[in-house]
Amino acid sequence: MLTGKKILIGITGSIAAYKIILLVRLLVKQGAEVRLILTPAARDFVSPLTLSTLSKNPVISDLFNESSWSNHVMLGRWADVLLVAPLSCNTLAKMANGHCDNMLLATYLSATCPVCVAPAMDEDMWHHPTTKLNLDKLSSFGNKVIPVEKGELASGLFGDGRMAEPETIIQFIIDNFFLTRDLEGKKALVTAGPTFEPIDPVRFIGNHSSGKMGAALCEELAKRGASVDLVMGPSPIQFDSPNINVRRVQTAEEMYNQCVQLFPTADVTIMSAAVADYTPIKKAEEKIKKVEDQFSIELTKTKDILKSLGEKKHNGQLLVGFALETRNEREYALQKLTKKNADLIVLNSLNDEGAGFGYDTNKITIFEKNGTELSYERKPKQQVARDIVDRIVKMLYA
Repeated sequence: MLTGKKILIGITGSIAAYKIILLVRLLVKQGAEVRLILTPAARDFVSPLTLSTLSKNPVISDLFNESSWSNHVMLGRWADVLLVAPLSCNTLAKMANGHCDNMLLATYLSATCPVCVAPAMDEDMWHHPTTKLNLDKLSSFGNKVIPVEKGELASGLFGDGRMAEPETIIQFIIDNFFLTRDLEGKKALVTAGPTFEPIDPVRFIGNHSSGKMGAALCEELAKRGASVDLVMGPSPIQFDSPNINVRRVQTAEEMYNQCVQLFPTADVTIMSAAVADYTPIKKAEEKIKKVEDQFSIELTKTKDILKSLGEKKHNGQLLVGFALETRNEREYALQKLTKKNADLIVLNSLNDEGAGFGYDTNKITIFEKNGTELSYERKPKQQVARDIVDRIVKMLYA
């Protein structure tokens, strides 16, 4: 999504400047062309040589150097977006009030491209009324502010003011400047979370699914223009997007009924929920008391939602399933792809660190019915969702 995009980064004097080294590497890896401007103070925190090596472009710093004095005009027209990161309290004040005493400020004031900033400062500075006033002024000019994070600060304190992580910055840039609405007019059906199969009024059979992966998929689909119906098992996750219609259910049977109802009009269906494979044949009307030393529950299979939808699938519909495995992962994923008549199976393994239930990250392999097999490194689930939707879009318009 960033291939060929021109990103101009302005680095100011902040200890958070060390993060820009990774940011540049990630941007270049995603195909972006990166150029950098350092304020004089920034050179005390990060090496121009390191940045020029990673970006494969010279780093500019001196406003009055013969070879760069006019670059502030050229760079502001060359870039697709100007990112100031980290944005120090000092540079924030200068940008908000039109000061122009270094190359970065001259470029900012003459830039015709969109501008976003990633502030970084200690908590007391971040909460100072002057900082808020300057940020409000900067936003009123049309600039976008990447929210700070809470965490350990250079002072040793723990609080607000920490610059967003490189992955978060990249996602912000994509979402605000480069996200294409390639699913405009499409309808998507997504399942997420666990199902709870009742044993009695207080107990149930369930699993550890948080619904985070399905939630990330819904948000990515909605950003791309799709109208999303989400069938959500028990989960506290809430959604703000008007393009996501949430239908909350408890049991596998309830999830099945909702999916059968919604599936006929869906262009894309993603079954990411961890549906219980078995449910009790009988639910006790009263709480079962702990009397006997041994206790048995008779179970029966739940309906296979993915298989049922695969049998009902018509031309033009795209069906995606998930496979969470602990052994023979690739074999089981490929079997599922065929047996369930899916177009794409997303495999993750509980053997991979940081993958599976409850984590904010995931590590996946995608298997497509045309034989394509793609493995991805561990990433935040929002980025994993983007990778999955990228493949969906490619298959839809193949």
